[in-house]
Amino acid sequence: MDNQKLHDIIHQLSDEVEGVHGNWRFIIDSTIFICLTDEVHNRMRIISPIVEAEKVTDTNMKKCMEANFHSALDAKYAIGEDILWSTFIHPLQELTQTQVLSGIAQVYSCAKTYGTYYSSGALSFPTQDDKKIRQN
Repeated sequence: MDNQKLHDIIHQLSDEVEGVHGNWRFIIDSTIFICLTDEVHNRMRIISPIVEAEKVTDTNMKKCMEANFHSALDAKYAIGEDILWSTFIHPLQELTQTQVLSGIAQVYSCAKTYGTYYSSGALSFPTQDDKKIRQN
């Protein structure tokens, strides 16, 4: 993967795109995404802002951390610059088109399910609570 291929994918998927190679802001279904790359250091991240960090309750923070372990999968919840984000971070060169599409879908799902399911929308690993329910 490189910036030109990412540019093409983002423009094909998005309702609106701003920015230049390595720094795009785009919108899909009213959800804001940012894609940042660093070709020199072989890094890429796709992020979507969810809420100001100060508005995240302790309960929601715990659920985000549990989701990072069980249900967020390749996407993660993270705090940066006083914002809670849904994120997908990956080495740029090794990234495939399928992984980009999956990463965007997972970031979208994590952002949309914050406060409810906290899920990337893909597979979910069972929690201890799930195992207890099945045993009863």
